[in-house]
Amino acid sequence: MRWMTSLLLGILGISSPLAYATSSLDVEYHRFYSHLQKLTGEDTQALQFAFGFIHHDTADMCAIDSANIVTDKQTIALDVSAEQRFTLPAEKALQLADASVHIVFTDNDIKPCDMSVQLETRSEYLKSYYSAEELTMLVGQYEAFFNEMGSFLSFMMPSVKGLNFQFSDPYLQRPLKDAPPITSGMLALHTEWLNKNKPLILPEPPVRITAIASAD
Repeated sequence: MRWMTSLLLGILGISSPLAYATSSLDVEYHRFYSHLQKLTGEDTQALQFAFGFIHHDTADMCAIDSANIVTDKQTIALDVSAEQRFTLPAEKALQLADASVHIVFTDNDIKPCDMSVQLETRSEYLKSYYSAEELTMLVGQYEAFFNEMGSFLSFMMPSVKGLNFQFSDPYLQRPLKDAPPITSGMLALHTEWLNKNKPLILPEPPVRITAIASAD
């Protein structure tokens, strides 16, 4: 959802640097640091920002060959997901060291790319069984984030309507016990189902969980 990416970039005050595939890009770490700290409190500790780049014209993810945090004394390799996104640690030492984030792209055809930000659940919360209380907690984490940001942009903030579970197989079709089915590798749990306070049993852990959000 491009509107969500634009909203997150606006909330975080991060301009969208234009990069070109088959080239590299350097972004100062301090541009991310204060915003990464917004997810270190207990009410948002289950969430993370995943950064990537989207082709300006096709909306496809720009392929990343490597991503590193670079300081004068060290280079820290970042894991790039299959979806071509990476996460960043919120470390004051990197801020003080004037670190930068160095990204190298791999596409053969040169196309302009815009920064993309995705708010998602941290990897340690990706599993195959969730109690009703855990699902409620995850919804509450997203609500806490948007509520905090809405203190100064309330008219722009979306409301959380549920959770989206994405699986590694985009063709996965699977009925679930006492829950909506997995369709085309996605499971959508809307507020109406979550309010039933039922546990969720999955055939495998999802690769990510994001909020179902509406700007109405």
